[in-house]
Amino acid sequence: MAASLQAAATLTVGVPSRSTLQLRSSQTLSKAFGLEPASSRITCSLQSDLKHFAQKAVDATKLAGFALATSALVVSGAGAEGVPKRLTYDEIQSKTYMEVKGTGTANQCPSIEGGVESFAFKSGKYYAKKFCLEPTSFTVKAEGVSKNAPPEFQETKLMTRLTYTLDEIEGPFEVSPDGTVKFEEKDGIDYAAVTVQLPGGERVPFLFTIKQLVASGKPESFGGEFLVPSYRGTSFLDPKGRGGSTGYDNAVALPAGGRGDEEELTKENIKDASSSSGKITLSVTKSKPETGEVIGVFESLQPSDTDLGAKTPKDVKIRGIWYAQLDS
Repeated sequence: MAASLQAAATLTVGVPSRSTLQLRSSQTLSKAFGLEPASSRITCSLQSDLKHFAQKAVDATKLAGFALATSALVVSGAGAEGVPKRLTYDEIQSKTYMEVKGTGTANQCPSIEGGVESFAFKSGKYYAKKFCLEPTSFTVKAEGVSKNAPPEFQETKLMTRLTYTLDEIEGPFEVSPDGTVKFEEKDGIDYAAVTVQLPGGERVPFLFTIKQLVASGKPESFGGEFLVPSYRGTSFLDPKGRGGSTGYDNAVALPAGGRGDEEELTKENIKDASSSSGKITLSVTKSKPETGEVIGVFESLQPSDTDLGAKTPKDVKIRGIWYAQLDS
C-alpha cells in the first residue's frame, strides 16, 4: 500500500499536467486513495499516514513483547512469586481450598510457633500422626560432566510438579527413660514418584518413600532403614510389550533360543520388580509439648529406579524438614 501511495504521489507531484485527460486521471487516482489533488496536501497526507502506520507497528511490537513477558511469568509459576510463607498447622486448617490452591502451601509441612529448641517430651508411649516429610534438595550420585571425573553427589533440577511431600503418616512413637526414641511407620501417604535431571541432561526417576520405617536413637539423631518398592509394577509393559506378570517373554523380533537369550538382553527380557532398601536419619530441632508438635530435619539415602532391572540404580540423597504430632 505504501508503494502505491508513493507512486501516486510521484505521478501527481513530479509530472506536470499536459492535458485535461491527464489531470482528470490524476484526480481520479487521488480520489481512489482518499487524497486531495493539491500537491502540498498529498505530501502532507502521505507523511501523516506513514507516521501513523509506523506508530501502530511500534505499538504492536511493544504489545507483543509485553504479552511474551507476561506468558513467561505465568509459566514460571511459583518460581516467579517465590516460596510461600510457612504456616502453622492451625493456620493451614483455617484456610479454604481456594485460599490454598496454587500457592504452594499444600506441598509444605507446617511450622511451630514458639516451643523450645529441644525434644521436651516425657518418657512414655505416644502415637505419631500428621507425620510430614518435605524435601528441600535432591542430589544424585553420578559421574561428573568433565572427563574422568569421579562420581559425586550432584545438584539436580526438579522435573515433576510440586507433589513430592509425604504427609498424613502415622505410627507408634516411644520415648524411653534413657532419652532414646523409636518410631515405626504404619500408614499414610508414604511414597511419591519424583523425577530429577542431572546437569548433563540425564533424567533420574525414583520413588521417594519411608515405607515400613523403623527409626530409633537419640532425638538429636535417630534413624533406620525403610523399604523402597519398585518404581513400576509387574504389570507395566515396556515399548516392546514385555512385562513381569503379563506381556511377551522377549522382543518379537528376537525369538527365544536366539539372540533374545544373550546375556546383554536378558535384563531387558526378564523383568525384576523386587524392592530395595534405604536409610534415613532424623533430627529434632524444636518441640512444643503443650500442643504435641515436634519439628526437625532429615537426610535420606535411597536407590533410584532400575527400569524393572534393566538399569543400575543411582544413589539419591534427599534432605528436608519433617513435622509430626504426638498423642499420648
